[in-house]
Amino acid sequence: MRRRWVRVLAITVVVLAVLLTVADRVSVHYADKEAARLVKQKYGYANSTDSHVDVSIEGFPFLTQVLGQNFGHVRLTAGQFTVDTTSNAQGGYLHVKEFDLDLRGVTVTSLTARSAEANLATGTLKLSYDELSGVVTRLTGSGGPLRVSQAPGSAEQAAKVRITGTAGGQHVDGTGTLLAQGNELTLTIPGVQRPAPVWRVDLPEGVGFTAARATADGVGISMVGHQVTLGRSRFER
Repeated sequence: MRRRWVRVLAITVVVLAVLLTVADRVSVHYADKEAARLVKQKYGYANSTDSHVDVSIEGFPFLTQVLGQNFGHVRLTAGQFTVDTTSNAQGGYLHVKEFDLDLRGVTVTSLTARSAEANLATGTLKLSYDELSGVVTRLTGSGGPLRVSQAPGSAEQAAKVRITGTAGGQHVDGTGTLLAQGNELTLTIPGVQRPAPVWRVDLPEGVGFTAARATADGVGISMVGHQVTLGRSRFER
């Protein structure tokens, strides 16, 4: 009789553990989807037909983190959304190939305002040479297509790129600079007599670009932030 009671108790414990685990995973799945929806609304990372936004709340158990309103690690990934030039130049839209942000020490500051803060944020943004080639070709107007590719000499927040082709009836073959500062990207195009285009990326408050490098398959831009505000700031009314 005692063995049967012990067996029933063991089975009950296992079933409860499974149910709690399922409930935990269902809850985190819902929270991931809801967070991704809020990111889309706030930062516009889903403004094209092929863009995507995903949020992943790491750690287990999730429900314990919810009760404490503290999350150790949250990952935000997005891609193929567009940013336009600050001057809204015709044809100035630029596709962001990849956007990744790791958030550490996330604390919910307001449930009603759906806002939070992260102690540390680190991430990368990637631009493909095909997209950069397309946008400089559109912005220069007359002439043949321009081609953007890797060039040596990237340092700190300035990525060096080679730009070749035809612009305004003149042959172009020189080195341009993609400068990443704050939340803005500025691209100088050699041989083109017009202001350098500037794109502003909507980043969480407290996050800024820190480095830019031209690699074999695109330009990679690093970003870092401390005491990052997600959603609405606690000081907003």
